[in-house]
Amino acid sequence: MPTPPLPSSAETAAAPAPPTSWLRRRLLDPLMGLLRQGLSPEQLALTVALGVAVGLVPVLGAITTVAALVAWRLRLNVAALQLVSHLMTPLQLLLLVPLLRQGARLWGNVQAQDLSLAHVRYLFVHDWRAALQLLWRAEVGAIALWLLAAGPLVAVLFFGLRPLFRRLAVVRSSAN
Repeated sequence: MPTPPLPSSAETAAAPAPPTSWLRRRLLDPLMGLLRQGLSPEQLALTVALGVAVGLVPVLGAITTVAALVAWRLRLNVAALQLVSHLMTPLQLLLLVPLLRQGARLWGNVQAQDLSLAHVRYLFVHDWRAALQLLWRAEVGAIALWLLAAGPLVAVLFFGLRPLFRRLAVVRSSAN
């Protein structure tokens, strides 16, 4: 009885890979790709830390411009900084109204109920200058609060992520 032929190495290597999670495909694999492209663990940690801080800017529509300017000025990877900062958009939207309310309190003698949607609509109909003044104070105060929080946030993330990215770089280099 003849024996069946053995499968070639090409046939055995073509086995389907197990499916990967969304988090791995969208976040971890791109960051690991940046590590393989020559970005040092320190640069990657700084990029992620700044991306988180920039992604929380309490100004809608400013993330892309601010992230590009920060990456260009610090000579970091623009794509990585954009990726991290845009992943922060849901958290930015959650923090926007509380930051605006606290910013309005910080910058002027404004009560929290003055920054409700109904009150702002009323002001735009009856006194649009007062509405703009209220929103201006709220935005300036929110940016001031963000600036106060961004420095410590970047420092904690940078010093927390740097050892992790160093270990990942060692694992990657030993695997190759």
